[in-house]
Amino acid sequence: MEKQEILNQTKDVLTPFETENLVKFIKGLTLSAVLGNPWMLAILAIVLFYAIFKRSKFVLLFLFTFFSLMLLIQYTLPAEGEFTLSSLLPFVGGGLVIGSVLIYFTFIKSE
Repeated sequence: MEKQEILNQTKDVLTPFETENLVKFIKGLTLSAVLGNPWMLAILAIVLFYAIFKRSKFVLLFLFTFFSLMLLIQYTLPAEGEFTLSSLLPFVGGGLVIGSVLIYFTFIKSE
């Protein structure tokens, strides 16, 4: 009985992190909302300064991936959830570009 309660509590805690909820959250974000939140600005500034100071390729690629996926979801996915070929092709193309940049900087380009 106790295991089932723990599983139910865990499910309730993790529900906001489902893919559908994350996509809705990202689609609702605007640049002014992100820049207007001082906590988000502080976190981004700390991560960016760390990445630049340490010259961490991993952290810079993570920031690139985060912002590019946020923009890709914001501008290419339809609001209603209806996928047509004309709405899916820009999303696939953008995903390929992001993946290509990550593969290039991770595996091909050496320091």
